[in-house]
Amino acid sequence: MELDSVKKDLLENDEAFRKLYEDHLESKQKLQEIQAKGTLSEEDEIEIKRIKVHKLALKDQMEALASAVA
Repeated sequence: MELDSVKKDLLENDEAFRKLYEDHLESKQKLQEIQAKGTLSEEDEIEIKRIKVHKLALKDQMEALASAVA
Protein backbone atom coordinates (compact mmCIF):
# COMPACT_ATOMS: atom_id res chain seq x y z
CA MET A 1 0.00 0.00 0.00
CA GLU A 2 1.35 3.42 -0.96
CA LEU A 3 2.24 5.72 1.94
CA ASP A 4 -0.18 8.48 0.88
CA SER A 5 -3.07 6.04 0.69
CA VAL A 6 -2.06 4.67 4.09
CA LYS A 7 -2.21 8.18 5.55
CA LYS A 8 -5.61 8.77 3.97
CA ASP A 9 -6.88 5.48 5.42
CA LEU A 10 -5.47 6.37 8.84
CA LEU A 11 -7.16 9.79 8.74
CA GLU A 12 -10.49 8.10 8.10
CA ASN A 13 -10.11 5.17 10.50
CA ASP A 14 -7.55 5.87 13.22
CA GLU A 15 -8.52 8.32 15.97
CA ALA A 16 -4.94 8.71 17.26
CA PHE A 17 -3.62 9.56 13.79
CA ARG A 18 -6.51 11.95 13.16
CA LYS A 19 -5.80 13.74 16.47
CA LEU A 20 -2.11 14.13 15.55
CA TYR A 21 -3.08 15.44 12.11
CA GLU A 22 -5.57 17.96 13.51
CA ASP A 23 -3.03 19.14 16.09
CA HIS A 24 -0.48 19.54 13.29
CA LEU A 25 -2.94 21.66 11.27
CA GLU A 26 -3.73 23.83 14.32
CA SER A 27 -0.01 24.37 14.90
CA LYS A 28 0.47 25.29 11.26
CA GLN A 29 -2.38 27.83 11.51
CA LYS A 30 -0.93 29.37 14.71
CA LEU A 31 2.45 29.65 13.05
CA GLN A 32 0.95 31.44 10.04
CA GLU A 33 -0.97 33.82 12.30
CA ILE A 34 2.16 34.80 14.22
CA GLN A 35 4.24 35.19 11.08
CA ALA A 36 1.53 37.37 9.48
CA LYS A 37 2.04 40.01 12.17
CA GLY A 38 4.96 41.49 10.32
CA THR A 39 7.16 42.79 13.11
CA LEU A 40 7.78 40.00 15.58
CA SER A 41 8.63 40.40 19.23
CA GLU A 42 11.16 38.23 21.02
CA GLU A 43 8.23 36.29 22.52
CA ASP A 44 6.84 35.72 19.01
CA GLU A 45 10.20 34.38 17.84
CA ILE A 46 10.35 32.00 20.81
CA GLU A 47 6.76 30.88 20.16
CA ILE A 48 7.57 30.27 16.49
CA LYS A 49 10.48 28.03 17.45
CA ARG A 50 8.34 26.16 19.98
CA ILE A 51 5.56 25.60 17.44
CA LYS A 52 8.01 24.41 14.78
CA VAL A 53 9.50 21.85 17.16
CA HIS A 54 6.01 20.70 18.17
CA LYS A 55 4.90 20.42 14.50
CA LEU A 56 7.98 18.36 13.66
CA ALA A 57 7.34 16.01 16.57
CA LEU A 58 3.74 15.55 15.43
CA LYS A 59 4.86 14.87 11.87
CA ASP A 60 7.39 12.31 13.08
CA GLN A 61 4.66 10.55 15.10
CA MET A 62 2.32 10.51 12.10
CA GLU A 63 5.08 9.14 9.85
CA ALA A 64 5.87 6.42 12.41
CA LEU A 65 2.21 5.34 12.54
CA ALA A 66 1.93 5.35 8.75
CA SER A 67 5.16 3.38 8.32
CA ALA A 68 4.02 0.79 10.85
CA VAL A 69 0.86 0.19 8.83
CA ALA A 70 2.44 0.31 5.36
